[in-house]
Amino acid sequence: MAALEKRRPAGTPAASFTDSGRPSMSRSATAAESEEDFLRQVGVTEMLRAALLKVLEARPEEPIAFLAHYFENMGLCSPANGGAGEPPGQLLLQQQRLGRALWHLRLAHHSQRTAFNNNVSVAYECLSASGRKKRPGLDGRTYSELLRRICRDGQAPEEVVAPLLRKIQCRDHEAVPLGVFRAGMLTCFVLLEFVARASALFQLLQDPGLNAADRRVGQAVLDTLEGALGAGDHATTPARYLEAGSRLGPDSLAVAMDRAAAGRRPSLPMAREEFLQKAAALFIAKVKPVG
Repeated sequence: MAALEKRRPAGTPAASFTDSGRPSMSRSATAAESEEDFLRQVGVTEMLRAALLKVLEARPEEPIAFLAHYFENMGLCSPANGGAGEPPGQLLLQQQRLGRALWHLRLAHHSQRTAFNNNVSVAYECLSASGRKKRPGLDGRTYSELLRRICRDGQAPEEVVAPLLRKIQCRDHEAVPLGVFRAGMLTCFVLLEFVARASALFQLLQDPGLNAADRRVGQAVLDTLEGALGAGDHATTPARYLEAGSRLGPDSLAVAMDRAAAGRRPSLPMAREEFLQKAAALFIAKVKPVG
């Protein structure tokens, strides 16, 4: 018997048996299963899965910092936290929710349609969370404030984006459905990218010494851009107009610029602000107003 005990591997524990003679589960296996059940029941497993999916969607340069920010602000989307406290506490909570919604909206570029739409839905739910004294839903005031925040953070000139905001804003106490919310968010992000591309185009036109462009050349480029946008008149989303503007080839631009510069006398200068405002107006003219 002693020899048998010596031959038994030291790392293998002796099996335990019940009174009926059948082997019982070890305490460690039972504990592991109960821990997994607990994490699943309280929602931690699903929460971690959702967080990892967000990392895969966004593919941030610093994934750990991304996850830290994600978990730090998760509670702001919970309906249990909605409406807690009176102003200024309520105002602070609203600003936190706006910041959280913006964070979700920036996780994916609008060209990543599925990921972007998912993030828009999460942002909408975050802003629609209800509290003890507030019915669930998103009002026009919060929606319009978010639009202004997006444009302001995008560093677009106020005079450029103001006409768009007047078109897609809602009344303060008007209920904003998810479809209107999604269209407004997409339109704002597309306009910001459109203005950024127009700004890069103006840098090619401007005279470094004057910090301005020849008016005839600038207007010729705008006319060509308008023609490119007109080709997308049957587009169903603002992003289609952005794609139409992107198809503005260098050949058509070069021809337009050469024709404009063929004049004998130079024309008045066109400032960057004027060029951006006119370019944005071409895009905004294609946007359908809310309601």
